[in-house]
Amino acid sequence: MLRNLIALIFCTINVSVGLSQEKPLKIGVAGLTHTHVHWILGREDIGDIELVGIAESNRELAQRYADQHGFSMDLVYDSLEEMIAAAKPEAVTAFGTIYDHLKVVQTCAPKGIHVMVEKPLAVNMDHATKMKALAEKHNIHLLTNYETTWYPTNHMAKELLDQGKIGDLRKVIVRDGHRGPVKIGVNQEFLEWLQDPILNGGGAITDFGCYGANLMTWLKKGVRPNTVTAVTQQLQAENNPKVDDDATIILTYDDSQAILEPSWNWPIGRKDMELYGLTGAIYADNRNTLRIRIAEGYDGYDEEKMVLEERPAPYNDPFSLLASVVRGKITLSPHDLSSLENNMIVVEILDAARKSAKNGKTINLKK
Repeated sequence: MLRNLIALIFCTINVSVGLSQEKPLKIGVAGLTHTHVHWILGREDIGDIELVGIAESNRELAQRYADQHGFSMDLVYDSLEEMIAAAKPEAVTAFGTIYDHLKVVQTCAPKGIHVMVEKPLAVNMDHATKMKALAEKHNIHLLTNYETTWYPTNHMAKELLDQGKIGDLRKVIVRDGHRGPVKIGVNQEFLEWLQDPILNGGGAITDFGCYGANLMTWLKKGVRPNTVTAVTQQLQAENNPKVDDDATIILTYDDSQAILEPSWNWPIGRKDMELYGLTGAIYADNRNTLRIRIAEGYDGYDEEKMVLEERPAPYNDPFSLLASVVRGKITLSPHDLSSLENNMIVVEILDAARKSAKNGKTINLKK
């Protein structure tokens, strides 16, 4: 009798543990031509997501990545529709052209499938508005992923700013980019659309301008800029014949200003941010190194340097965050770096910047 009771107790415990272990989020990949796709293909399996299918018509590219990462070609389908029908993902991550983001949402949203796209959200406001309407109509999450979202330094910089460490914010400078896609050896499948003004929405102004717009919208808690002024140049015409490869974007607000410097002409790859307040400055030099300077006298300062550890899960990885959002464990604030609301403003800023650069005029967004 006692033996049977003990067995029943252990059986009950095992069933309870099994039920408490949440199933991984089933994720499908739409496209392989954006090389950020290696982020998910090469990701360590920690049990929070399961890659159930890949939509990619370029079989040679798919085979190349299958050989590199060790996944089966049985996961690869010629179209997103085929992949969804066969694999039944709960969420899809888009790693094709920025222009294709709209099509991904048009396909997934009516089926109740959540979507996360690589930055930026869309090539223009027309696409972004349609994507937002579909996401809201069909009640899906629509997230945008940026590498800089996972930088501990950016989050520490905002935390210090919000604590009043450097006084009221007056100026932000964000610099992003590298030597250019040709010079760093981007593969042909990525290069073909990255340098296309239709498929990418522009050159460096889109590819790297979105980072600063995203961060500034986050720092300003969702406030839109009053004006956008931009200039672009083509300094590598032989490498980037159809698009700009250097840009400067100035955003003005009631009490502050941002200077965004996206470029495919930096000699050294960079993603850094500087915050200037009334009493000091914060430098997010890279992913993990941050400096704080507190003003002393005319040109003196006291400097503190921090080397930060990675953020805790699920705030250190886009796919962990996606799973947590879909499962209802995390609710994004409207101005969160990954949120739809933030990224609608990002696309509005980029649209205005391209228009400003083309027409040589400041664009007024204040209504």
